[in-house]
Amino acid sequence: MLALPVEGLDRLRLAEFQALCGPVEPKLIITERRALALGLDASTPMALPLPAGADANTILALVTAATNDGKPAAEPASPAATAAIQLVKISQSLPAVLAANLVGHTIAYEKSIVRVEADAVAEFADYATRSLIVASEASIPLNSGTPTRFVVFRDAVGDNQIAIIVGTPDFTKPVPVRLHSACLTGDVFASRRCDCGDQLRLALARIEDLGGGVILYLAQEGRGLGLANKMRTYQLQHEGLDTFDANTTLGFDDDERDYGIAAHMLRMLNCTRIVLLTNNPAKLDGLTKAGIEIAGRMPLDAPINADNRRYMTVKAARAEHRLDHLTASLAGQS
Repeated sequence: MLALPVEGLDRLRLAEFQALCGPVEPKLIITERRALALGLDASTPMALPLPAGADANTILALVTAATNDGKPAAEPASPAATAAIQLVKISQSLPAVLAANLVGHTIAYEKSIVRVEADAVAEFADYATRSLIVASEASIPLNSGTPTRFVVFRDAVGDNQIAIIVGTPDFTKPVPVRLHSACLTGDVFASRRCDCGDQLRLALARIEDLGGGVILYLAQEGRGLGLANKMRTYQLQHEGLDTFDANTTLGFDDDERDYGIAAHMLRMLNCTRIVLLTNNPAKLDGLTKAGIEIAGRMPLDAPINADNRRYMTVKAARAEHRLDHLTASLAGQS
């Protein structure tokens, strides 16, 4: 199976790939989520024949557009094509590829093409977690005066995950812990359309008040989609979709995060009994399944404003985030 990511597709790349695949016509491989968004009856990733005369913009529209005219023809994708989608997800690219089954055909420039076994792709996520090492660490003074130590972990992909040891936590007792997915727009630029930055600052203050704890700052921007795809979902939200439907319209799951790497970081810190600062039940479930003992949960009641109210309401309604202060606010308006 010869595959090309749709991310970055342009006229020249498309023409070169079609020539490389000849005489086989490549097909567009999309996820089950994207197939459902296109109106297809799908339970697996699907392979779509390219429309006659399709150019790069036509193909990108089949992958990213919020609306589509008519149902395209489709058939279930092969295991190799499905693995190709998993591979591009690792790079946080759009979850779609052009692919051609070239069994029985000679491939030009075969020696210069990277080969990856489909089974190896499925195993790579576990390998990346197991490969985690402590790359560096240093003490960092904060404005609050509380001493902190930043411990930088690195995996085989080169991603950096950070543990911030706040104060002097007692690791013989349940340790206050915040799992925080990186959010450039909220954490750094104080975006009003999410509650991420507010939750981070609330968590830091709470942990300081408790005498110490740990914040895991995870490279999981946009619920695991990456920054570029997060911006794509924001554009879809401007067009009327909510945060979950925007993710699935692009072909992702509504939440792509895996908390196995967070659990591994905690074990490397000898922190296996925790009190989790979160409103998200998926974090509780994910860490518990990964072998971390959850001794308790503390909510984080971030401020509600006109720009994030819909986002937070959807999180409560569709992902069962425990936002009692939001419920109380809505009740007070009724």
